[in-house]
Amino acid sequence: MNRIAKFEKVSEEQFIKDWKNAFPECSDEEIMDIYWDIRLPQRATKGSAGYDFYAPCDFEIKPGQQVLIPTGIRVRMEESYVLMLFPRSGLGFKYRLQLNNTTGIIDSDYYHADNEGHMFCKLLNDTRENKTVELKKGTGMVQGIFVPFGITEDDSADAVRTGGFGSTTEKEGK
Repeated sequence: MNRIAKFEKVSEEQFIKDWKNAFPECSDEEIMDIYWDIRLPQRATKGSAGYDFYAPCDFEIKPGQQVLIPTGIRVRMEESYVLMLFPRSGLGFKYRLQLNNTTGIIDSDYYHADNEGHMFCKLLNDTRENKTVELKKGTGMVQGIFVPFGITEDDSADAVRTGGFGSTTEKEGK
């Protein structure tokens, strides 16, 4: 196996800022407790392709609701790879838990974004059986898979990322 990436936590300052935006009712002390307990993504077995991302605290997602979860995680990876995020298959099967954007795409240059490459998961409970999803702290919620990619022979992209979500589309057509 090629070793092509390394997961890290974002800085305390970035996490506090992002968590307060998502959950303004939380105190700084609560946020720091969450931050210090963040687990970096890991594979469950030697043969696993996916790195499990763990819920940083307890969450409840009622039918039809969604929650934006700052993971506190960033990833440095080789330029020719992308990290793709998917819901854990068991949660998708039992609850139709989905990522709101269907598949998260983390580009290698996102690591250098203004938000330190902080990855978020926006989870949607799309149950058809009226089931509430309860994610306990430390439970796997999504999985990330590193995938190599190629570019076209006539590719001329030379822009440098500065922003986070949607920032690369600002450069389209220029």
